[in-house]
Amino acid sequence: MEPELTSSKEWWFPGRWLGAASLILAPPLFLTGILLRVQFHFFFPQQLVAFQEHPRLMTAAYSCFLAGNILLWPAVLTLGNVIGRRKPAWAIWGTASVMFGLFARTFHAGADFLAFQVAKINGAESAARTISESYGAFHVVSALNATILFGWILLGIGAYLSKTLGPVRSIALSLMSALMMGVLKGTSITSVIAASGLCIALVPLGFTLLRTPTPPSVRNILLGTAAGILLVAALFFFGRLG
Repeated sequence: MEPELTSSKEWWFPGRWLGAASLILAPPLFLTGILLRVQFHFFFPQQLVAFQEHPRLMTAAYSCFLAGNILLWPAVLTLGNVIGRRKPAWAIWGTASVMFGLFARTFHAGADFLAFQVAKINGAESAARTISESYGAFHVVSALNATILFGWILLGIGAYLSKTLGPVRSIALSLMSALMMGVLKGTSITSVIAASGLCIALVPLGFTLLRTPTPPSVRNILLGTAAGILLVAALFFFGRLG
């Protein structure tokens, strides 16, 4: 039985279009970033050496991972909205935990970027020494590291209990709790499984949301895609000016 996703008389945030786009696009982008660096050892010294030897590939990998992580927030809020109609407590705690965790991953991505710049300027050994000596340093975001791990489990249970997702897709969603946190974490078989589970859980829900209550026309799809591309290009241009 398909979950009741939308109502023509109901307004909710982030809305049908942004929610569906995030559900469909964010998980594959997230998985792409993970797969692009699968050939390299996941520990940070090897990640820095890989960046020094394959800068474009590693930049693309970490950029896709970060972009997918950022784009996940509308998907998580949308899933929480659907779960919350039948199981509000699971939706509140699961959604909030995952959202806090997404902030933590974004913070780590900033540290990754800085480490790569140090490797580019001073070499991988210097960057590895800096990361090694600063590992475990206190920062506020440390308090958020565990939230995303528990959050995906809470969302998976809530998705199952609310009948938003079936048992297989609910378990697939919960697998994201196994994805490692921290600076310069590369790819392992666990991270591939976790991100694949995210795709299995969320992408079909995005297409279901697009079809509810009526599917969009081809014209609206093309106009929305063009507007999205122009917006991203404009934001990137003005961001570079800053």
